[in-house]
Order: sequence, then C-alpha cells, then structure tokens
Amino acid sequence: MTVSTAVRAWPWRPAAIAVACAALAVFPLVFTNPLVTEVGVYTLIFVAAAAGWNIFSGYSGYISLGHAVFFGSGAYFVGIAAKDWHLSGSGVFALLPVAAAVAAVIAVPFGLIALRVRRHTFVVITIAIFFIFQLMAFNLAITNGSAGVLAPNVFWQAATFNDPFYYVAFAIAALTMCISWLIRRSRFGLHLLAIRDDEDRARSLGVRAMRVKLVAFVISAVPIGMAGGLWMYFTGQVLPQYGFDPLLDLAVALMAFLGGLGTISGPVLGAALLEPLQQYLTLQFSVGIVYGAMFLVVIMFLPRGIIPTTAERLALLRARRHDRRAAAGTQTSADGGREAGGDAGGDAGGDAHTGSAAVTGETR
Repeated sequence: MTVSTAVRAWPWRPAAIAVACAALAVFPLVFTNPLVTEVGVYTLIFVAAAAGWNIFSGYSGYISLGHAVFFGSGAYFVGIAAKDWHLSGSGVFALLPVAAAVAAVIAVPFGLIALRVRRHTFVVITIAIFFIFQLMAFNLAITNGSAGVLAPNVFWQAATFNDPFYYVAFAIAALTMCISWLIRRSRFGLHLLAIRDDEDRARSLGVRAMRVKLVAFVISAVPIGMAGGLWMYFTGQVLPQYGFDPLLDLAVALMAFLGGLGTISGPVLGAALLEPLQQYLTLQFSVGIVYGAMFLVVIMFLPRGIIPTTAERLALLRARRHDRRAAAGTQTSADGGREAGGDAGGDAGGDAHTGSAAVTGETR
C-alpha cells in the first residue's frame, strides 16, 4: 500500500496524527505539575521501547525476552561516558545516538547466536543471554557492581525540570514510529511478515530469512538503547537489577500485545494505557503481579490486541450495514417491478376487454 493509497483508504489518519503530535507537543505546557510530566516522560520512553521491540518481534513473529540487554547497555553507556568525559546538562543528550550505536553493535553477535534457532528455542536463548548481561553488570568493575552508576547532576529549574527529558523522549518515540512505518510499508517489511506467516515458505520464495531477521533485530535495538540512556539520565542512577530488568521485557511485550502485535500504532496505544496505569498500581501492588494479571486478561479477552479487534469489528459493522442497504435496495426494486407489472397487466386486460367488446358489437 502506497502513501496515497493509505490516505485514500483512511482520509482521517493524517489529521489524527497531526492532532496527536500537536497535543503531545503542548502537553508539558498545559500540564505543568511535575508528577504529571514525569509520567509523560516515562510513557514516551516506553512508547519508544515498545515500538522498537515491535519492529522485530511484532513483524517477524519471534518473541524476544532479551531486549532489556539493549536498554541496560544504553543506560550504562550514558552513565559511564558522561562520568569519564565530564559531561553534564544538555550535553548528556548528545550521548544518546552513541548509546543507540552501542546497542546496535551488541545486537549483532546477540542476533547471530539467538537467530540460528526457531521461535520457542529463540525465546529461551534470549532469556539466557539477558541473564548473562545482568550478571556481568553485577560483577564487572566498569559497571561498579551492585552499587551501580550515578548520572551527572542537573541544575535546572524545578518547575521545568522534566521538560527537556519530555521533548527528547518525544523525539525518540516519533523517530521510532517513523522507522516502524517505513519498514512496515517496505519490501523489507513484507519479508518480515512472510517469515512470521511461514518461514519455510518464505525461504523457498527467495527470502534470505537469517539476514532479514538479523537486520530487523539490530534496528529494533537502536531506539531501545536510546530509551535506556534517557531513562538512566532521568532517574539519576542505574543499578544492575533495574538496568537489566526482566520485567522490562514483559512490559514491552504486554504493551505490544495489548495495542496490537505487529501493527504500527498498537505499541503506542499499549504504552499510553499501561505505563500510567503501572505508575499508579505499583504503589499498591507488586509490579510482577500487575503485569502477570494484565497479560492473563489480554491473552484471554483481547488475544489480537485492541486495534486489530476494533478494526475487525468496525469492518463487520460496515459489512452488515452494506448488506442491509443492498437488501433494502433489492426489495425496493422488486416492489417497483411488481407494481409496474401489475399496472401493465391491468392496462393489457383493459385493452383486451375493450377489443372484445368492439368485436361483439360489430358481429351484432
């Protein structure tokens, strides 16, 4: 589907995107409460992470539970580099593209190892590699062990402290969405979808499955590495159990499944719904219990996600409405045909009766 075709199919979509971007741009200006903007920053960070995860797992069908490796790597790189290079303030944001590159470099050997196997074994391998990185963070001197790494001090005004983080997170999330959209509409994206549907058949049709999966895996690591670096700078510290957190993988997967796995906007919707809810519920319950319960509810009642399910039901309603209109049109045509037939029959009967009477009169 081309851009022009997509616009014709959904003429409201460009306007909706423009309105959403405008609303997000003015969000910290309208809601100046630091607690509200803090939730906004975390939400946009998880929008970027979930959309990045979806580029690989959603489009290829390979569910990864190891993308927290890239999140933690980006976080530790920003903290260590800012400390060694004596960066502070807005200068730390310049490290985020480098954190993305670090995550991409790590994704290459990670993917070469994990992607040699198929889906279920792939999940196990990603979990194993994740715990290797977490143990390294606990034990290596460069990561400062269990003490973690502190972020540089930031001396910004308290009233607008969150605003720079918000807009940087917004830029990362928007960039990730653009990359996801471009991939989804490209030939490369079609190859990923073919692998998701039937990898053996895709290989027989000439798709270089290993290369396609590895490239998508590396691309998906880029925004997650940037999100991890921004998260570390915003929170002020990274510890091994939080930088390499298994619940992060569960969270981004849940967000993608809730919104719609393999869709462009599904992870955005899932993150926008779950992250603010998670910020509230974890004050009352354990985050693991919250995510587990949410995953169970989503799998049972919304296995395809909100966006695909809603689109399917809207299409069904349109089809029913079209069928009703078609049936009404057919009934109207049939009634009109019967009335016309009755009028013609009556006229013909009257003409026949008149002709018969005339013949009788002549005979007499």
